Amino acid sequence: MKQELHNFDKRSARDLLVKAGLRPTRQRLSLAELLFAKGDRHVSAELLHEEAESVNVSVSLATVYNTLHQFTQAGLLREVAVEGTKTYFDTNVSDHYHFYLEEDGKVVDIPGGLHVSELPEVPEDMEITRVDVVVRLRKKQDHA
Repeated sequence: MKQELHNFDKRSARDLLVKAGLRPTRQRLSLAELLFAKGDRHVSAELLHEEAESVNVSVSLATVYNTLHQFTQAGLLREVAVEGTKTYFDTNVSDHYHFYLEEDGKVVDIPGGLHVSELPEVPEDMEITRVDVVVRLRKKQDHA
């Protein structure tokens, strides 16, 4: 469900939400505009909340969390869990994999893709829906 991002505005946000089956409330519209106007990116709820506050969008952190999860369930975002307590939301919902930069606390796409092979056998009544890969990176330590 790729949205054309040039000139993404409230009208584009409304169309995107309606197409995804979500009611276009004022807060959802504002958060969608903040999320999708900048193209493919990875955001935490805290970062989106800060962005909303910086442009005078009055929204609680709990509402941001709820909205991000609603957008994810509707297929507009992809959740990327990097630690038990740290989750990012990706506006690129296509199949791709991520680096997690530990020192910066950032998630970035792995360029050029990654080939995942030899998946485990699954029970007969189950199927694999998606494979998530997060490769954790940190700067090399000098051992001089």
